[in-house]
Amino acid sequence: MPAFGGRLIEVAGDAVLVEFSSAVEAVRWAIDLQQRLADRRAGDQNNPIRMRIGISIEDVIVDEHKLLGDGVNIASRVHQTASPDEVLVTQGVRDFVWNKLPILLDDLGEQHLKNISRPIRTYRVTPAASTSTGRPIQPHLMWENRPTVAVLPFSSGGSDADPYFGDGMTEEIITSLSMNRSLFVIARNSTLRYRGHRSSAADIAGELRVRYLLEGSVRRHGSRLRINAVLIDAGADREIWAEHYDGVDQDLFTFQDQIAASISAAIDPRVQEAEIARVRDRPTESFSAYDCVLRGLAVQYNFNERDMALSGDMFRRAIELDPQYAQAHAHLAWWHNLRIGEGRSSNVGEDQQRAWEFSRRSIELDPRDAWALSVAGHIESFLNRRFAAALEMFDQALQLNPSCATAWALSAVTLAYIGRGEEALTRVRNALRLSPFDLLSFWFCTTNGIASIVAGRYDEAVSWLSKARRLNPRYRAASRMLIAILGLSGDVTQARELAREFLDDEPGFTVSGFGAWYPLQPPHLERVLEGLRLAGIPP
Repeated sequence: MPAFGGRLIEVAGDAVLVEFSSAVEAVRWAIDLQQRLADRRAGDQNNPIRMRIGISIEDVIVDEHKLLGDGVNIASRVHQTASPDEVLVTQGVRDFVWNKLPILLDDLGEQHLKNISRPIRTYRVTPAASTSTGRPIQPHLMWENRPTVAVLPFSSGGSDADPYFGDGMTEEIITSLSMNRSLFVIARNSTLRYRGHRSSAADIAGELRVRYLLEGSVRRHGSRLRINAVLIDAGADREIWAEHYDGVDQDLFTFQDQIAASISAAIDPRVQEAEIARVRDRPTESFSAYDCVLRGLAVQYNFNERDMALSGDMFRRAIELDPQYAQAHAHLAWWHNLRIGEGRSSNVGEDQQRAWEFSRRSIELDPRDAWALSVAGHIESFLNRRFAAALEMFDQALQLNPSCATAWALSAVTLAYIGRGEEALTRVRNALRLSPFDLLSFWFCTTNGIASIVAGRYDEAVSWLSKARRLNPRYRAASRMLIAILGLSGDVTQARELAREFLDDEPGFTVSGFGAWYPLQPPHLERVLEGLRLAGIPP
């Protein structure tokens, strides 16, 4: 039990009550225990010990060293409905573990348990089948293959109220980070003991088995608060991000929510950068599915033929290694989408179909992944022109993870396509505020430029699109919109100069060809096409 963070609470006859600080670790322990018992029975037929295990996550009452209340009662009743050798879990446990362990979860429906006032949905847990090489079919879900983050208790100073605010701040950040399906976040109960720690980052990371630590502090001066946060790459023993936030204590909860959302959004691209650097020089023969995705991301936005081909190969390899990897499917869908948008597709119809298929498969595999939903929504909008369906997907993504900068930005461009420029500008500002150093910052700036065109803010459009082009000079979507807005703004000389450079890179580009597929709706599309004509783009 201690190896999985468990604590023996009570032994009563043939029943045992154990408390774990992590639902994931509780299920890992249960599977490990059942396997050990099966191995023992195989070697000793005279010792046929069999167990039934029920796991619940609920609030409990702590009475000295005892645990009481519905949390205990539900776990007990669930365990009683299990057959020998079975592990059953409740809906709450299932929601925590289903995408974090190589397991299958069979829905047994709602159970009416004795002395429990409400029906309880339960699931049977079985280890996922293994391949002939002994690897689980979902290697991307194993802890060692994914970035793991622990949020240490925020230190505090000043009045007695500050420790409580620091604890609340820590819990809000953990909750917000847990909405991101790209990260594994250690449960708060496992990090509480590090309050006021003097251990090194490497020691703490080793004990918790994580690669990244987030620590911070809360300081008060009168009614003003300052929150400091630092993200540490424990393996490299270096800070990879730091920020401070200032506010007043008049509305602590609103301030706390805003800071938690901002920190969780800022961490994601920094962790991704560090993870990409970690695999860049490794031989591909040793890559896991997750490593393949990182290698694909490392070169995808270089926008040259060799690197585009390599990124597609890496995403396909990730799916071969792990067919259940939802985000690998979403990345491959996005790759096909980019080929069309950047004029690099040799078969637009095939790329469109593949983008749609992979995006749909990604949300079938994980319907709660906000990033995958955002990609699917963009493909519905950009390639299929199903704008209402796309906006529903974006709203669902933002309900699941309000800190998902990609969802804010991709929903903004769909709003721009249908002429809702001011709403689009508000949404893309959220994306830039949440993740100002995102891998897709050039894309966010392009979206801002398109929304500004729709809103009639031509000067702002020129500024945003110029910035996008500086961030990624090879991104054709920014270049063609910049050419159009310069033409419309009367700066025909510069528009024609950029148009010549653009046509050198994409010689087959024409105004009519672009207008036939680009999803911007009238009358805004006609204005963009007119700007391209004024710049000298062939009709």
